[in-house]
Amino acid sequence: MELILLLIYSFFAWLVFGKFKWLPWNIVTQVITITIPIIGLAILILLLNIFAPSTSDVRIVNYVVQVVPRVKGRVIEVPVEPDRPVKKGSVLFRIDPVLYQSDVDALEAQKASLEAQLSSKKGYARELDEQQRNARGTREATAAKLALARKRLAQTKELAEAGAGSQFDYEQAQTDVSNLQGELLAAEGAEQQIVQKLSARAGTDAELADVAQMRASIAQTDALLAAARWNLNETTVLAPANGTVVNLQLREGSAVAAFPITPAMSFVEDEQWVLALFRQNELRYIKPGQEAEIALKTHPDRIIKCKVDTIIWASGTGQLPISGVIPQQLTQPMPAGYFAVRLLVDGKDKDIFLAPGAAGIGAVYTDHGAMVHIIRKVFLRVSTKIDWLVLKLH
Repeated sequence: MELILLLIYSFFAWLVFGKFKWLPWNIVTQVITITIPIIGLAILILLLNIFAPSTSDVRIVNYVVQVVPRVKGRVIEVPVEPDRPVKKGSVLFRIDPVLYQSDVDALEAQKASLEAQLSSKKGYARELDEQQRNARGTREATAAKLALARKRLAQTKELAEAGAGSQFDYEQAQTDVSNLQGELLAAEGAEQQIVQKLSARAGTDAELADVAQMRASIAQTDALLAAARWNLNETTVLAPANGTVVNLQLREGSAVAAFPITPAMSFVEDEQWVLALFRQNELRYIKPGQEAEIALKTHPDRIIKCKVDTIIWASGTGQLPISGVIPQQLTQPMPAGYFAVRLLVDGKDKDIFLAPGAAGIGAVYTDHGAMVHIIRKVFLRVSTKIDWLVLKLH
């Protein structure tokens, strides 16, 4: 762009001094004519780099997920195709689930068996409790009948001695009392036997330990069953987000394992960052929300509107290794410091396709020097038109 401005300036100088000869071409005008563009370009470039800083290092960066299965096995299905859009939750590939399904079935059967055993022991205890309640009821009813019979015995005895009642009624009352006393003793004995059974069962440490062990076994089986079901579910690997699978080498019959060093495939998410790298002293006026523009070689003659999201105030040169070795300093020239500015595609360009890894140029228009913003925009648009040219000899 500087060359274009010089050519325009040279054209007007030729008109003034050569074509129309409005001014004489002497040593004074020659010095002035040569000095003006040098000073003017220097001031212009200085103001541009302060108020509308530009960069030749704009990068499109996407998140890449290394897909590593959590279980091992033989791949039985790969329904995705390379470089095709994949929705979040879509199946990437499936691992043979037979072994994992058998583990689930075995643990479910083991849990059912343990629960049946525990239920039988609990059923026996409930049966004893029911027998105890029945025996207690029988004893209490017999005791009530015996009390009533004893009252009748006392009444018939008084009536018989007074001559107002029959001797037969008195003897019958004695018989009833004797029979009820026998029934009460039998009821008390039956209840005592059940109480002894309950006491013996409750006091047997082995019995209690057996029930506790069964409950612990059921809890352990539940944990193993949950892990087995999780393993079975992991035989179907799903897409973690919207994106594409690139360089797909996985095929049916391949063996995969839960080993991070050997991922099954690389998944490129649709979410991406637009990063523009600026020198440290170019960031003084850059703030979030400011207007920005980028131009990529993948989109010749197109300006992509953006806005500043944030400045990433960190770089790799500011990180010390965590080790017992003292970091070496001043052994090599320090590289020029750059910081990344994250840009968000804005306006009508929000849905534009930006290829991961694409590079280009860009500029940020700060809140100062609005007059020079126009010149920066012209520079940027001229540069992107040149991207149409393919300069190679074959």
